[in-house]
Amino acid sequence: MDLREKKTLRSITNAFLEIRSKKALEKITVKELCERAEISKATFYLHYRDIYDLSEKLQMEIIKDIIKYIREPKEIIENPCKSSRELIEGFYANRAIINILFSGAQFSNLPEKIESEIKSVLFGIFPDLKNDVYANVQITYRLMGSFYAFKHYEKTFGFESVMQAVEHITRLFDDDIN
Repeated sequence: MDLREKKTLRSITNAFLEIRSKKALEKITVKELCERAEISKATFYLHYRDIYDLSEKLQMEIIKDIIKYIREPKEIIENPCKSSRELIEGFYANRAIINILFSGAQFSNLPEKIESEIKSVLFGIFPDLKNDVYANVQITYRLMGSFYAFKHYEKTFGFESVMQAVEHITRLFDDDIN
């Protein structure tokens, strides 16, 4: 990708995030975005099918960044306390952009997309888990629980307090199943 294309994509992204921070995704038009980014509609359509395609691609970039915080994906199974902390660190580090890209009707997309991406990685490492109902429920329970605990309680209790609670509950859960 040449420098000009990078600058164009950065301009589109910045304009989108600026507009998206104030408007629901469904209310943003390509025309409005192009005016803000100072590009033509033809340029926009060279890179994206529509506003939803742009949003989806930006969301997936954030998902991949969050998942990078889990240093060893196999530890989601083998060391759930550590991987829960790493996942919440990923949420915490990306919270500003999460609040823009996943606001409103997009809110439920974040944990669902993270779960899908993490399961894809895990099932590559542990293919037998794909058809294991217990493993699937356990992964969903931990990911969704970590996400919602962070999202709902981080502002009230702070990162470290929420993290300690998640780790404590994860240990209790592990003790009950072992």
